[in-house]
Amino acid sequence: MNAIDSSNALTAGFSDPVHDSQRAFRAALEALSRPGMAVPLGAAVEGVDLPPATAHILLTLTDEETPVWWQQVDTQTLQWLRFHTGAPLSATLQGAAFAVLVATALMPPLNSFSVGTPQAPEFSTTLLIEVPSLHSGAEVHWSGPGIRDIMAVRIAGLPETFWAQWQANHALFPQGVDVIFCCAQQALGLPRSTRVHVPDEQ
Repeated sequence: MNAIDSSNALTAGFSDPVHDSQRAFRAALEALSRPGMAVPLGAAVEGVDLPPATAHILLTLTDEETPVWWQQVDTQTLQWLRFHTGAPLSATLQGAAFAVLVATALMPPLNSFSVGTPQAPEFSTTLLIEVPSLHSGAEVHWSGPGIRDIMAVRIAGLPETFWAQWQANHALFPQGVDVIFCCAQQALGLPRSTRVHVPDEQ
């Protein structure tokens, strides 16, 4: 990522913090409660080098108790998020409440992140994965809570092993990571409760 202008690093945020945050919160929840449906998050956040959907989710869902692990980041972006939400940097994958992944070919395995514990499955990592398209990848079929029957999903840019990793993650339910795929202004949720079938495996 390119460094952002230091004059904007601690000022850029929601133009209308209360209403924008409420709207983004509802959109993020909708993405996770209706898996496979792309949800608009909002316009670009001025002065920060993050895709709009990723920036909106971080501004809305993180706070001083949600450490964030970054696959790639610059100091200005770290300062920007810390200023607006208080979210600290996580030095480890297991310690992250959220992880921002921008290079999918080099992303760590899903089981590298926290999957929670049997007593507290909610203490797991939510992955924000930036992808080039939510509509042009190889087709996979999703089913489970929030999906009527079967949904065909076509997310581009994921590693070849991603769906096999997801099946192992789903088998851990109620433990496991959750994923929000981000592309420009849109987000698409993949909660741990979602089953994924790859047609080529038939």
